[in-house]
Amino acid sequence: MKECLNFTVAIPTYNGGSRLSEILERLKNQLHTEDISWEIIVVDNNSNDDTANIVKKYQENWQYPFPLRYCFELKQGLAYAREKAVSEAKGELIGFLDDDNYPVSSWVAKAYEFARKYPKAGAIASQIHPNWEIEPPENFQRIAPFLAIVERGNTPLFYNPKSKLLPPGAGLVIRKQAWLESVPNQLILTGRIVGNMLTGEDTEMLSYIQQSNWEIWYNPEMEIYHQIPEWRLQKEYLFPFFKGIGLSRYVTRMVDIKPLLKPAAIFAYMANDLRKILFHIFKHGKKVKTDLVAACEMQLFINSLISPFYLWRNGYFNNKYQG
Repeated sequence: MKECLNFTVAIPTYNGGSRLSEILERLKNQLHTEDISWEIIVVDNNSNDDTANIVKKYQENWQYPFPLRYCFELKQGLAYAREKAVSEAKGELIGFLDDDNYPVSSWVAKAYEFARKYPKAGAIASQIHPNWEIEPPENFQRIAPFLAIVERGNTPLFYNPKSKLLPPGAGLVIRKQAWLESVPNQLILTGRIVGNMLTGEDTEMLSYIQQSNWEIWYNPEMEIYHQIPEWRLQKEYLFPFFKGIGLSRYVTRMVDIKPLLKPAAIFAYMANDLRKILFHIFKHGKKVKTDLVAACEMQLFINSLISPFYLWRNGYFNNKYQG
């Protein structure tokens, strides 16, 4: 029988060996965890860098009451890495940190404390601050949340299902019971990989948890700093990134729609997407091509419109979980 702990910190990583040292050092220095039984798992998502050896070197000199474990997931994609983490985790709570998410020293303690206070919380989101390598454009705040930057004030916030708003997966703490009860064994959206920027796996997963009547909360005391390098602010990265978000929209929109209502919902969403495109052109004019933020928003609106056709044409619904 698998030993049960209070908390597992899972770090999915693909070729993130150079970033692991910083996050592991921060986790080594977590405060007020004396009464918490916890562990760290690095989930190597088929990396071809030195990730495995870096973790092994840490393990050789590891002298902490919370173990550092390593596991390997061959299938690339963040959804696969998270599924592996859930299957391996001994904790009742699983805190997901990307390899570029640096938690403050109280992150584990504040996550555990909040989960105990809110037992119906199936997922708890962190407050995510940006650590920009270079300053973004002045109007970048319009699209910053898509880069997993979430600063919603200093008061806990309940994500009401009616709002259709969900947090990103970075810094997210999941109650393992909620995952096992709610999330299907195979999601349609599995995460960005080389050559395919289709995303939305966070929203799909959280939609299932929310649909199963688990609560989703934002805890401002769970703070992390998200490292945003200069290349992530360039159009060469951002255009495919927003295209991928748009193309995934059909899946994330339809999770909680009953099958008989889907045709009407598709029509309504497409009409709204078309309205957004026309209004965007009217509002910004030629800037939809020359302004970085306006151009990213246009990528999102256009690809949201064509999302159901793209996914059907590319076979995303073949042999996938249909609900």
